[in-house]
Amino acid sequence: MNAVAGAGRGALAAYGALGLPLAFAALPIYVHVPRLYAEGLGLSLALVGAVLLAARIVDAVTDPLIGWANDRLPRRRLWIALSLPALGAGMFGLLVPPAGAGAVWLFALLVAVSLAYSVASIAYNAWGAEVASTPAARTRFVASREAFALAGVVLAAVLPGLLGDGGGVAETVVGGVGEAPTGGDAGVAGTAGNSDGGAAGLARLAWIFLPLLAAFGLWTLLRAPAPPRLAALRAAMWLGLRAALADRGFSRLLAVFAANGIAAAIPSATVLFYVADVLDAEAFAGAFLALYFVAAAAGLPLWTRLSQRIGKLRAWLVGMALAVVVFAWAGLLGSGDLVAYAFICVLSGVALGADLTLPPSLLADRLARGREPACPLHDGVAAPAGGGCDAGRRSAGPDLPVLEAGACFGWWSFVTKANLALAAGLALPLLALLGYTPGAHEAAAVGALAAVYGFVPVALKLVAIALLWRWRQVLDTGTEDLRSTVPSRVAPTRADMHRSGGG
Repeated sequence: MNAVAGAGRGALAAYGALGLPLAFAALPIYVHVPRLYAEGLGLSLALVGAVLLAARIVDAVTDPLIGWANDRLPRRRLWIALSLPALGAGMFGLLVPPAGAGAVWLFALLVAVSLAYSVASIAYNAWGAEVASTPAARTRFVASREAFALAGVVLAAVLPGLLGDGGGVAETVVGGVGEAPTGGDAGVAGTAGNSDGGAAGLARLAWIFLPLLAAFGLWTLLRAPAPPRLAALRAAMWLGLRAALADRGFSRLLAVFAANGIAAAIPSATVLFYVADVLDAEAFAGAFLALYFVAAAAGLPLWTRLSQRIGKLRAWLVGMALAVVVFAWAGLLGSGDLVAYAFICVLSGVALGADLTLPPSLLADRLARGREPACPLHDGVAAPAGGGCDAGRRSAGPDLPVLEAGACFGWWSFVTKANLALAAGLALPLLALLGYTPGAHEAAAVGALAAVYGFVPVALKLVAIALLWRWRQVLDTGTEDLRSTVPSRVAPTRADMHRSGGG
């Protein structure tokens, strides 16, 4: 029995496991930290907002540099192993601040956590892009990672309320996931109701996060199939980063990803207002959250199978089209339309699975094209020749720098985070311009909120669909029939070999 279809399920789970604590760590930063430092430590909301913005700017600027450094020393496991202890310590300090902690403490811990998170997630995403030997296998690795990430998001959303002094479930709402986590960046989130678990719940959450991080991190580091050994990048910093953007396929895929990501992030920035003021259903926020993420997790196998039948690009188009139809409906709802919105949560959650799985898989295929191993393969693993060798990198010609996984995922992470800022910067001022204020019940204001929540994302999704279709020849050049020669411990399935023309 081949590695993916049989024992390979264990390999897929082992790789995906790290997605859970990474997504778990991302959500409290957006949901709970602002309220903890504003209400618990007495910082003004304006100051907390300024600190969050400054930390986000530092974080976004450093992500491409982290990607370049990953290629300079392409040892994905080593980067992750070094970053996870820093992530654990930083999260504990952020969620359990000492008495008297102020803006400087908040900024320093946010930057430390963000840097550790970026180092781990960029190396982790590059690992997933490099480890599988076929396009279909790469999709399964991404799907495994995103399934664990969705579980991490739900845990992080529910546990603070359960662990808080009140013992109730926090009515936490997370809308429109952009990349999990990407791997898991779970998007902008907020809390509904009067409790987010409180300081006590967050302190207990921090204590739970540490063993989760250790257990799932070790599962991935010790049990996941090893990525191929790659030669170190020797190009100058900006040369490698520019080379990624100069690649026509990558830059166009990144543009589609950005347009689609902003469309997904706008509901994130406005969903709390929508549920409270359009639906008059603030108390049902937790139920909508559960429907959304359970549907997304359930939809991951659907998109994996569909991509194998019609190709990843066309499957992604189907997912975006489904999201367009669903969110156009959301813009037409009003007070009390709870059943209709529940259907929207389910259907948009299913569509979310395509956004989580297929774009990173298309990028992984792009990175794999043209890469040649310097060693012969034995049972799917590069064997040493003459005392040792590395997997060869893509040959790009003497004057054109190579396209590197770390640099590409560094830009990918940068765009993911920029999407969140751009979405808030577009949607919230637009709402104010249209006369909406939180808690408003005037028909015009509520109608404006419903339109921004439902129709603006649809317009941006249509832009993304148009770009993806226009550039389909560049972005989908037979990758489903291309057998990558990247060394892998995961053998292709019989179906993969059949689709690829193999035995």
